[in-house]
Amino acid sequence: RRGLEKTRGGFVAKLARLVLGKPKVTTALRDQIEEVLFTADIGTGVAQKLMDRVGEVLDRSDTADAQAVWRALEQAALEVVKIPAAPSNFTPAHAPYVLLMIGVNGVGKTTTLGKLAAAHLREGRKVLLVAGDTFRAGAVDQLDVWARRVGCEIHMGADKADPSSVIFEGIGRGRREGFDVVLCDTAGRLHTRKELMDELGKVRRAVAKAIAQDLPPTARDAVAGPHDTFLVLDATIGQNALAQAKLFKETTDFTGLVVTKLDGTAKGGVVLGVCDELQVPIRYVGVGEGVDDLRPFDPEDYVAALFADRDRAVGADD
Repeated sequence: RRGLEKTRGGFVAKLARLVLGKPKVTTALRDQIEEVLFTADIGTGVAQKLMDRVGEVLDRSDTADAQAVWRALEQAALEVVKIPAAPSNFTPAHAPYVLLMIGVNGVGKTTTLGKLAAAHLREGRKVLLVAGDTFRAGAVDQLDVWARRVGCEIHMGADKADPSSVIFEGIGRGRREGFDVVLCDTAGRLHTRKELMDELGKVRRAVAKAIAQDLPPTARDAVAGPHDTFLVLDATIGQNALAQAKLFKETTDFTGLVVTKLDGTAKGGVVLGVCDELQVPIRYVGVGEGVDDLRPFDPEDYVAALFADRDRAVGADD
């Protein structure tokens, strides 16, 4: 709830004042509700779905119970973000579990990896961080700081080494030394640069090759890449995050999303737009700077937090 406070004070508070600030919701309010939804950072598709649900309630009569309209909005939002996600298998038959983290520069990939490493350590897993972002100044050092901070090992290549080689060697080390989880950082891809995006294919092939090592020949062809690939998006850039995600999806497969910096923006509703557009589950959200502030995404918790403090939101207009 704290992490979504700014978003809740934005379009959600406006909706609350329109809907819950009146004894009844009339058809005359429909246009005002529509304006709030379509000017929020939730995407036009989501806005239309929420309006359709409001319309279903209002179409039954000229006026509607405010709580019924509010519940309709909340339920529609939950349906948007509730995307089934197969649980990650952290104990694959051919260990270790390998995660590839992708995204543009500045979204918080390295920080997310550090926090994710801490979460795995709390679960008793042996974790290896792999510094595959070999081109950004300070990226390796930043990941090294996180490794020391949370108490896990790190694999680093030579300065300016080929990222695919570093990741390949890191996964090999993970297998030899009995690590349960190998978390791989990658260079920030500028999503408008085709050659940089295409390089992700090379990295994925290196990961698949490393995982397939020592497997029987008949089983190697089944390895297509990492066990999971997470795309990291920065909530503070609103609909631009959705544009980034759509372009990434054109060039590489990813099994989940991580939305960072929800606590620093009023645009946290972008989660709705991303889920609706991509139909890819959000696995984690970042709601603060602390090590424990990377939280597994729970659709019910997210929607409950987004629509929480309704009375206070209404009172802000008094």
